[in-house]
Amino acid sequence: MQPPSRRTYLALGLLALTALTACTGSHGGDGAPGNRGPLPNPDEPVILRSIAATDTLLAGYDALLAGPGGAQAAVLQPLRAEVAQHRAALAYGLPAASVPPASPATPSTTPPAGPGGTPSAPPSGTATGAPSGTPVGTPAALAALERQTAQARLADLAAARPPLARLLASVAASDVLHAVALGDTTPLVAPPPAAATPTEAPTAPPSDQPTASPSAAPSADPAAAAAVTALQGALGAEHAAVYGYGVVGARLPEDQQRTDARTAYAAHEARRDAWQRLIGSLGAAPAAAAAGYQLPFAVTDTAGATKLAAHLETRLTAVYADLVAAVPGPQRGTAADALRDSALRAHRWGAADPAFPGIPEPLPTPTATTP
Repeated sequence: MQPPSRRTYLALGLLALTALTACTGSHGGDGAPGNRGPLPNPDEPVILRSIAATDTLLAGYDALLAGPGGAQAAVLQPLRAEVAQHRAALAYGLPAASVPPASPATPSTTPPAGPGGTPSAPPSGTATGAPSGTPVGTPAALAALERQTAQARLADLAAARPPLARLLASVAASDVLHAVALGDTTPLVAPPPAAATPTEAPTAPPSDQPTASPSAAPSADPAAAAAVTALQGALGAEHAAVYGYGVVGARLPEDQQRTDARTAYAAHEARRDAWQRLIGSLGAAPAAAAAGYQLPFAVTDTAGATKLAAHLETRLTAVYADLVAAVPGPQRGTAADALRDSALRAHRWGAADPAFPGIPEPLPTPTATTP
């Protein structure tokens, strides 16, 4: 199996600072400054549940790969490798003593050494919270298990701190892409979110999103203001997507692709309207659409149109992964839904399926281009 990719290391890095913070700075029993010990990681129960569910998935892949039908290996092995990357990212930073040892069947999924060089042993087997009750003897059963695992990850969004919530939403989207690759297209229904507090702000929107700074609701709570800013960024991204799909539809023939473009256009209009209502309910003025948007490349034919559609959806996965980390727990499920929907549409338009949708690969230094 291939070692973790650059995308995996980036996902691991999302949790590195959290792990370091959780493992330092506590006082010992006598309260003396010199007797500092590790603090409990508040994310650990969520992480362990997600790892246990991931191990159940790995066991399902192993069962199919070990059975008859070797022709399926070409499909199963790449998907299993991505599940192993999920496991490595989730387990990063956990002390080895807090989890069971790695299964001999999956030795290559052990994550890289954590801070200080101590290996972070990923667990194996099953635990409370892991999907169960679905015998894995066919690709269809494994697809159902992937969907069930995605559901379990989404159920924990509100309980996780922002970096972990972002990772869970990304991995859940990947689980659904795996289910599609295995032949299951049943829609995933997100669980109702639990209450949580507002969290930190997201990163800046991509360069082909609106650059104007929309007004945010005045608030004495920086986290609430940051959440409004993140929602404005998502709204701006949807304005750009609606514009972009207008270009896409104009370059497609009257066939299934144009029908798909119309469906996507309507979905982005609905998402745009939903963000406008939410931002207005928070006391801020929703950002208006720009008069026009510069396309990332010329679109003159069907190939260019499908490429633009894939580009728009891939960009949106990054926006929505950031939004998951930026909004309060009750809104994370909606942001995760948007991340998953864009990942699925990007797949339909021919984009590659990443192991971590919305968490981009490190990009090279940009160079000058011709307008």
